Amino acid sequence: MIVYWNHSLKDHNTFSIDVRCTQFFVMDQLDDRHILQKEKIFASPHYILGGGSNVLFTKDFAGTIIHPAFKGIEVMEDSDQSRLIRVAAGEEWDDVINYCLRNRLYGLENLIGIPGCAGSAPVQNIGAYGVEAKDCIERVEGFLTDNMQPFTLSAEECCFGYRNSIFKKKLKGKCLITHVWFRLSKTEHYTLTYKALSDEMAQQNLSLETITQSILRIRNSKLPDIRKIGCAGSFFKNPVITEERFQKLQAQHPDLVSHPAPGKKVKLSAGQLIEKAGWKGKRTGDAGIYPLQALVLVNYGGASPEEIQHLYKQVYSDVRKMFNIRLTPEVNIL
Repeated sequence: MIVYWNHSLKDHNTFSIDVRCTQFFVMDQLDDRHILQKEKIFASPHYILGGGSNVLFTKDFAGTIIHPAFKGIEVMEDSDQSRLIRVAAGEEWDDVINYCLRNRLYGLENLIGIPGCAGSAPVQNIGAYGVEAKDCIERVEGFLTDNMQPFTLSAEECCFGYRNSIFKKKLKGKCLITHVWFRLSKTEHYTLTYKALSDEMAQQNLSLETITQSILRIRNSKLPDIRKIGCAGSFFKNPVITEERFQKLQAQHPDLVSHPAPGKKVKLSAGQLIEKAGWKGKRTGDAGIYPLQALVLVNYGGASPEEIQHLYKQVYSDVRKMFNIRLTPEVNIL
């Protein structure tokens, strides 16, 4: 374990917000959890930070940041039909995707290009282009931080939902994920429910290579390069409303983008609502709304935590006034 004091978090969050924490613990092996227990870290203010791709720090963190950095991909089962892999929390997500591509394993390819670490995938139930992590997750391992007891939860027990899971509800702030098990198919199949992707793939032969290249092109056409412009991807969740509310809104805004949602509800495009509220491409100092995708709040270089916070609150307020819809942040705000 490596410990840093009064450590800058600028390189540990994709928003590139320059805040500091009291202590920064790098867990480079799983046994480091015993040191954390001995030092009573979990009994004091702490936050578990993977790749920092889904967090907005609004101020210095007066406590300990724990960064799981232990890696490894193990094959737990292998058959003609599928492979079950056990992935350590500290594995970079794109390294997991690249492992699947090298080994011709199908199921997660639509999630290429998402920044972050494998341990964060089940927390947020990351998703893109018609696929969610839950589609391939078989179980999640970790330990409870109050008593260090290990746990293993099945996919069903994880209570996955749209950008949601038990780790954002009942177990929020109460556990540390150590491994995620993924069941990948060896049978060639693809998910092409996302229209822009299906349109592009209609013009070329389907393969893991062509579909991942297409996804990266689509991502890059809408999302900034986080190495150059700070952001945390989609800042807000797409709101889900009743069919009755949707019909009333549609009467006022006939071009509203919508998709069916579970429970006979309707999912709207948060990006479109933000754009209709007039925010797409707007900038205040170094904080702004990305001109190619209104769902993305960005730090053009020197934005303060307060500036980003003020911006998202303004966007929230204007969307609520215009549509009577309360946007929910997808990003964790600290």
